[in-house]
Amino acid sequence: MFRRNFIGNLVAGSALAHWASPPQQPPTLSAKEIFLEGPMSGQPHKGKVLLALQAHADDIALEASGTVAKLIEEGYTGYLVRATNDDMGDSPGLGTPGTIGENVLGNERDTAEVSRVLGCQAHFDLNYSNHRMADVSLNELICRLILIIRLVKADTVICWDPWAHDEENPDHYVLAKAVEAACWMAGREHDYPEQLAAGLRPKEVQDKYYFARRPEITRVVDISKQIDKKIDANRANQAKGPGGHLGSRLRAEMAKRNQRLPLLGEDDVTADRNYIKEFVLTHSRELGAQYGVEYAEAFRYIAPGAAGADRDPRVDAYVKEHAVSPK
Repeated sequence: MFRRNFIGNLVAGSALAHWASPPQQPPTLSAKEIFLEGPMSGQPHKGKVLLALQAHADDIALEASGTVAKLIEEGYTGYLVRATNDDMGDSPGLGTPGTIGENVLGNERDTAEVSRVLGCQAHFDLNYSNHRMADVSLNELICRLILIIRLVKADTVICWDPWAHDEENPDHYVLAKAVEAACWMAGREHDYPEQLAAGLRPKEVQDKYYFARRPEITRVVDISKQIDKKIDANRANQAKGPGGHLGSRLRAEMAKRNQRLPLLGEDDVTADRNYIKEFVLTHSRELGAQYGVEYAEAFRYIAPGAAGADRDPRVDAYVKEHAVSPK
């Protein structure tokens, strides 16, 4: 579910927060086969590196935190990148009120906590101005992302889909477009050779999990075992809005009217976590139900080699069939 779908204020006499727009409906699935990625035992991905990229502090938490946590549990070393500083990213009535500077600091702290909760090795803040990334030089952004990909030796990325429809936020599609280019260019030795002179090596990203407002789904990931981490990641977004303290705020509002909601429990932590699970994660729950699991996340998955190889695979097949040893 997206931020704008639960922007609203707690008002006197209400039992729940008002929604600014109806909850997002589960995406219409295409007729093509959808792959369900389930849990894997052990750490089959050990030695691989995951790079999760978001424009804002709550993007990954809302859209892909279960998958990030799952892949890290299965052996990936994870890193988180936030492109903006979220200086104007507070949602009216949801986040922490204050100045633009307080917004920046709050979201910076939240991003660090999301990174910790998900088990990431480290995180990077690029600190572009919120909602202003259309002014950023695309080549500059690509160069910075290439540096990070080469630095951490990223094998897999998770990000907004650069080709998705109906995306209204420029930060989302500008970042996504730069990521798509950087994933390929990072593996080319003639792109930014000064980085190689500094000791880095070419590293092309192998596969990609792309999420979107209206996703073209090719892969659904079962995140049922990671739902507690998804809840905690959203709760960490206190400055941004939809997770954070809405449950405890509602609990306090009802207490002033001498009312209580059993869902919210007896303490603020329980109230926040249960509120997130019941309301913020509705879409993950509904998507999971379509595939026979408790909770899920949806992606357009780009498999290794899907963008094409330097050599026609028919050549390799022909060589394998017809090659002979020299006499």
